[in-house]
Amino acid sequence: MADAVLDASAVLAVLNGEPGAHLVTEVLPNAVVSAVNLSEVVAKLASAGAPGEEIKEAIQALRLEVLPFDQEQAHDAGLLRPLTRSAGLSLGDRACLSLARRLGLPALTADHTWEQLHVAEVRTIR
Repeated sequence: MADAVLDASAVLAVLNGEPGAHLVTEVLPNAVVSAVNLSEVVAKLASAGAPGEEIKEAIQALRLEVLPFDQEQAHDAGLLRPLTRSAGLSLGDRACLSLARRLGLPALTADHTWEQLHVAEVRTIR
């Protein structure tokens, strides 16, 4: 059973050795991530110049459980749009929150604006 849902910012904190990484590392063995958020991680690392194979190896080393973005989650993430528009949340942000809601787990993120939304339990990492 998972203990937390990771946002891309939480995964990137670990991979980049950023502040808050230790909080993510503590839950990493029992955390899940949406395939949408994993794609965000890959995109961010690729934009920074990391080679594709290096990115794949770094992510595999985390041993993350990646969950698909299915039709039900797509629907829920879409319904979150009006509730989160004022905070400027992206599709990836809403994918993370909708997965956290579905699983009844906290979402770990570096984004403090999520705490004000009250759409899911949120734990900030820094």
